[in-house]
Amino acid sequence: MRSRLRPLPCAWTGLTGVGDPPEKLRTVDGRSLVAVVSEAPEGLKAKRRDVLAHQSVLERLMADGSVLPLRFGALAPDDDAVQQVLDERADAYLERLSELDGCVEFHLKASVVEEARNILLGSEEARRLNEDVRAGRGGQDLRMALGGLFAGEVQRRHEVLAAETVDALRPVARDVRTSEPTGDDFVSVSFLVEQARQNEFLTAQKDLADRCGEDFAFRLHGPLPPYSFV
Repeated sequence: MRSRLRPLPCAWTGLTGVGDPPEKLRTVDGRSLVAVVSEAPEGLKAKRRDVLAHQSVLERLMADGSVLPLRFGALAPDDDAVQQVLDERADAYLERLSELDGCVEFHLKASVVEEARNILLGSEEARRLNEDVRAGRGGQDLRMALGGLFAGEVQRRHEVLAAETVDALRPVARDVRTSEPTGDDFVSVSFLVEQARQNEFLTAQKDLADRCGEDFAFRLHGPLPPYSFV
């Protein structure tokens, strides 16, 4: 009978858990699943050292097979609680592991450079209002009208651009998860990509960026553990 708590294999030499000094890694075994854990210090915070340790463990796990990644800072009171969750949710976890088998995540964000200039070039009404404002005609009401027009046009453009971005890359992804973009971004989207199609996905994303030109700034992160699809 195998013990539920055991050290990690030699292939994991050099990897550690969180804390200072860093805690040792070990596994907690359920009936059909295994969790990789370490002790956590009191008041665990997202310090760079600990976040990198967490990421390194996930990357090594991904190299060995499918993984359901927990985001940094997930805590359990003890090993028995971990084992209980592994067993109670085993069917759901195994189903998700099967769906994620052989896949990684790529996360894409994008923004538009000089958006105000692009709106002025594309909207006759915006150009007219802007000229009136610059000439000192219309006062505060005209400025508010121009601001409202810009806000509405930005939202419309962002929705169109986000849809076009997702549609362009969806054919080379197994699944897609969108999230609310922040700041100047018009899209924030995660793609679940089969490892065998990584190069195909990267080529498709580069082709998209090339077609969009210098007015767009794309930021692609990955391959990552499939956080968005767990």
